[in-house]
Amino acid sequence: MADSSTQSIVVGASPDRVTAVICDFPRYPEWTDAVRRTEVIEEYEDGYASQVRFALDAGVLADEYVLAYEYAEDLSRVEWHLVAPSKMQRSQRGSYDLVGNPDGTTTVTYTLEVELSVGMLGMFRRKAEKMIMDTALKQLKRRVEETGAAR
Repeated sequence: MADSSTQSIVVGASPDRVTAVICDFPRYPEWTDAVRRTEVIEEYEDGYASQVRFALDAGVLADEYVLAYEYAEDLSRVEWHLVAPSKMQRSQRGSYDLVGNPDGTTTVTYTLEVELSVGMLGMFRRKAEKMIMDTALKQLKRRVEETGAAR
C-alpha cells in the first residue's frame, strides 16, 4: 500500500505558464536533474501527451517507466498514473493542482503516491519522498520563472 504525500509552492507566473512547462515533456531533461530521457508515445487529439516514457537516474534510483496523463478541461489539474509496473515501482499516482493568486502568482500543489518494488523502511521512504517532491517543485519554479524572464 502506497502513502500519499502533498507539498505546495508559489510560482511567480500565471497558471497558463506553469501548465505550459509541466506539459512540455520533451524538455524535462533540460531542467529536471534526475530525468535523463522522455518520449511522448501517445497524444490526445488536442496535442497534449496521454502517455510519456521516462528514463530516470537519481543515483540509487534508476528506472524506466510509462505514465498516462489526464488533464482538467481548464488545465488547473494535471494527473498521472503508472501504466505498468517497472523495475523499481509497483504503482505511481500523482497530480499537480494549480490555483491562480490575485497577485499573478500560482500556487502549485504536488501530490504523489508511489509504491516501490523494493523494500524501504517507512522513515527512509518518507524522507526520500519529501526530498523528491522538494526538488521537483523547486526545479519547476526555477524553470517557469526563468522561461518567463526570457520572454
